[in-house]
Amino acid sequence: MPGPSSDAQTIRLHNSGRKMRNLLRTNDPVELSLAIALLKDANLDHVVMDANISVLEGTIGIFPRRLMVLDEDFVAARNLLLAAEILDPNLNPEP
Repeated sequence: MPGPSSDAQTIRLHNSGRKMRNLLRTNDPVELSLAIALLKDANLDHVVMDANISVLEGTIGIFPRRLMVLDEDFVAARNLLLAAEILDPNLNPEP
């Protein structure tokens, strides 16, 4: 069930034994929010990793957040973010 990147969702995806891939690394909270909204609209499961590091770093934003998707959803998710011009095809070549 797609939805917000919650602890319950992270645990469910982790315990499923399914491989996840890094789709996006960013320090930009607006870019991350847009990417999450697009993935939700497309019904693609996702997890934001390293979101809680902000407790340690304060508000300086030096640690990028990682947006992870299931391996089988990676191509669809990548194409979605390329179409929205969140990913740069020159920096994110075909897997």
